[in-house]
Amino acid sequence: MTPRRQTLFSALVGAVAAVATLGVAELLALFVAAGSSPLAAVGSFVIDIVPPWVKDAAIALFGTGDKIALLAGLGLLVLLLALGIGILQYRRPPLGAVALGVVGVVALTTAVTRAQASPLWAMPTVVGAAVGILVLVVGTQRLHGWVDAPATPAPTGLSRRRFVTLLGATTASALVVGITARVVNAATSAVNVVREALVIPPPQSPAPPVPAGATLDVEGLSPLFTPNADYYRIDTALQVPRVDTQNWRLRITGMVEQEVEISLDELLALPLIETAVTLACVSNEVGGGLIGNAMWTGYPIRSLLERAKPLAKADMVLSRSVDGFTASTPLDVLTDERDAIFAVSMNGEPLPLEHGFPVRMVVPGLYGYVSATKWVTELKLTRFADETAYWTTRGWDALGPIKTSSRIDVPRGPVSAGTVAVAGVAWAQHTGIEAVEVRVDNGPWRKAELAEAVSVDTWRQWLYSWDAEPGDYVLQVRATDASGFTQSGTEVFIAPNGAEGYHTIDVQVS
Repeated sequence: MTPRRQTLFSALVGAVAAVATLGVAELLALFVAAGSSPLAAVGSFVIDIVPPWVKDAAIALFGTGDKIALLAGLGLLVLLLALGIGILQYRRPPLGAVALGVVGVVALTTAVTRAQASPLWAMPTVVGAAVGILVLVVGTQRLHGWVDAPATPAPTGLSRRRFVTLLGATTASALVVGITARVVNAATSAVNVVREALVIPPPQSPAPPVPAGATLDVEGLSPLFTPNADYYRIDTALQVPRVDTQNWRLRITGMVEQEVEISLDELLALPLIETAVTLACVSNEVGGGLIGNAMWTGYPIRSLLERAKPLAKADMVLSRSVDGFTASTPLDVLTDERDAIFAVSMNGEPLPLEHGFPVRMVVPGLYGYVSATKWVTELKLTRFADETAYWTTRGWDALGPIKTSSRIDVPRGPVSAGTVAVAGVAWAQHTGIEAVEVRVDNGPWRKAELAEAVSVDTWRQWLYSWDAEPGDYVLQVRATDASGFTQSGTEVFIAPNGAEGYHTIDVQVS
């Protein structure tokens, strides 16, 4: 066999060892916890340590598919490492096995140090790595036996066909096991029997009826309320946490006179309120889709904080998710008159798993990174001078008020001459939208028709009827909020406190 083919087959042995490692680990993670998978643990660790510009670039490139892109990237990295380890083991044994062991230790460390981890979380990585090392060592030995064998091997020797068949069978088996385990893990998260059986009591304070004129009849315009399946999802959880509702507790700790702890049943027994709130991600680019409006049901955060009686020096609430994520919210925002709630329902159904089941925070007027903690389990009263949260540690603004903004939804693509509907949404949460204007080719600003406002905490639809003649045009939109502030056309990058500028589209009229 030529040296080149020896390298090729040794790399293949390394790949098979990696597949075996991950396949076994995924299978065991099915019985331990989805987050104990080494691939998931390392992915979550990467999310924790990447600088903000990497996160921004990932969202800009992949949008809500950023986590799939991360997993694909990790898979490619694992493959490259596996190929190198296989070659190393063939040429300089046992260094390849040692390298695989080191990779296993790294994965093990990330798994057992996750927020929800228990000592049992070590099992998938340890057993998977042990199986992978065994496959690597045995496979390399068989490869050496094949290469070093005489031209006409004895009947008991390992033929090339048998060697390749062995590698193929091992790979196929590990892949089937791993993929099946991953699918079952995902299915278990997606079809949560407890969530489906959960009965959310009707709110004692329902939201005011939606005004008849709150929705404009324009094809392609964003609906007033975003369906749950279409609602954007941006968070740091590589795998959606599966929360045991029987053991879930919400705790209020820190600078308080009296610590508070409440179960889900106790929370649901409190007088719930219903409120329409538009949420937005700070990573939303001008004209972007990382924003959505929903009808939420939950319990006012300020009412639970009143039980705890925050100390006078406290000015920040550090909320914590079951997966370790933290957000820092100004205390005065959570105790004023706005409908900041512990949400248990979204658009009339229990919170979807990926949107924070069983409980999340919904805070009008603030970007999600400082307020909208999903799978929330603790509120710690503290001070901005003393502590920082996940994203503020990485240089983002500590307060995170949502900026007045607007978006053009239609038209999309070429249109015919005549009256053309230019429509979209505008928002200034907890301030309210007063006016929207559109201009064509840097001409004068023209007022658009506004739909009725649901509340100051939700976006408003708008419509401008444009008499379009054939040609190529540039359309822009700007909004003015109820305080009198009008959007600026100066472009501002999303970091550290949100993008600014006019949403601009090109339109061809024929």
